[in-house]
Amino acid sequence: MRPTPIRLVIALAIVAGSLGWSAVFLVHALAGRIIVVPWLAAAAMWLLAGGLLSWTLMIRPRLQRRPGTRPVAPLVAARTAALAIAASRIGALVAGFYLGAALGLLPELSTPSGAQSLWASLATSAGGIAVTVVALWLERICRLPVGPGDGDRLAT
Repeated sequence: MRPTPIRLVIALAIVAGSLGWSAVFLVHALAGRIIVVPWLAAAAMWLLAGGLLSWTLMIRPRLQRRPGTRPVAPLVAARTAALAIAASRIGALVAGFYLGAALGLLPELSTPSGAQSLWASLATSAGGIAVTVVALWLERICRLPVGPGDGDRLAT
């Protein structure tokens, strides 16, 4: 497996952002309403970021084979690397979509519902960024040296 390139994460966020911005304008144009963003979306993203951070902090000493810790089974290391790859991409998609939605909701800031949706989408986008950052860090921790001249690769 190859590490997730930052360009891919940025590209996913930009594409999802344009979809979020478009969704706000399409719903407003077709239905005459604004998209309501629940605060539970932000809570879910921050909960996911917290869980991923706790797993990262727990598995890091074991992956680095520090004294007094049990080494990680190869299958667990591979699953952790796959989790990190998936989480970084999903976090970028969520962050981009809700940031695009927030940009689309800026003209509706004067209404109470528009302001609530704007702040909820910004909080969800920040949670998506947190998930992406923690996942990229976990992905970096999962890299194992292969040999001279081979560089690093993810644990597989």
